[in-house]
Amino acid sequence: MQNYHHTYEKLGNITAEKNVMVNEHLNKHTYTRLGGKADFFVTPETYEQVQEIVKLANQENLPFTLLGNGSNLIVKDGGIRGIVLNLKQLNSIHTDGTTIVAQSGARIIDTSRTALGERLTGLEFACGIPGSVGGALFMNAGAYGGEIKDVLESTIVVDRAGNLLKLSANELDLDYRTSNIPDNGYIVLEAVFSMKKGNYDEIKAIMDDLTFKRESKQPLEYPSCGSVFKRPPGYFAGKLIQDSGLQGKQIGGAQVSLKHAGFIVNVDESSAKEYIDLIHFVQDTVKEKFDVRLEREVKIIGEDLG
Repeated sequence: MQNYHHTYEKLGNITAEKNVMVNEHLNKHTYTRLGGKADFFVTPETYEQVQEIVKLANQENLPFTLLGNGSNLIVKDGGIRGIVLNLKQLNSIHTDGTTIVAQSGARIIDTSRTALGERLTGLEFACGIPGSVGGALFMNAGAYGGEIKDVLESTIVVDRAGNLLKLSANELDLDYRTSNIPDNGYIVLEAVFSMKKGNYDEIKAIMDDLTFKRESKQPLEYPSCGSVFKRPPGYFAGKLIQDSGLQGKQIGGAQVSLKHAGFIVNVDESSAKEYIDLIHFVQDTVKEKFDVRLEREVKIIGEDLG
């Protein structure tokens, strides 16, 4: 990229220089432990700084990418050009009666634990989802029969022009693992969840049960992007993959999990290319055997190695 120093200075004027990293390895920031370098990796501390960074990217015609906590994401080996924005420093969670206000960089797991502490019910399903609050809204995350749209009241976002907007949940078109957030280029800064008072022991029992189910069935001992594929209508992705004889199938360091066929795990320093090639192989095999095209739930971003 041209004029690194000029861009670095401008970003450092918006937020502290310690929050601007050059040529940062993105495999340190993804659950799969995959991904090349970001030209600029920026971690702002305020909503105003996010707005100013978006405006700078527009003015300088710089590519701009939002990276959550990297749980449902594959970054290619060539990395990401321009500015990569990470909101991990915007991570506060507070309650107001039966409402929880969580910033986008907070973990949705921690938000569900806050709800438990306040005896609020509605977010039990999220106790095992590894993503950030922003990421959970982005894809209307869900598990075990619950999803974000069940409890979301409103959100504060920054649009492509750097404007701050407050939107109701209804304005996000939340559906199965989708929202209009990516299409509109929104950056989620904050979410307001509407909860109900419940019984502490009952809420904790549900969360303990869901945590046990997750830990016993999912291959949490290896880096992965979580569940790779959406559930196809009338089927279960993991069952189709298992019935295709693909459990244990390996390309390079990437493997279809022996514990849960819906997961692809990084068992031996996989490259992003190997991981993505295995995803395509699984899709092609299931299509050939069952005439079902598995649709990816995981997002793939970045550039291939030149």
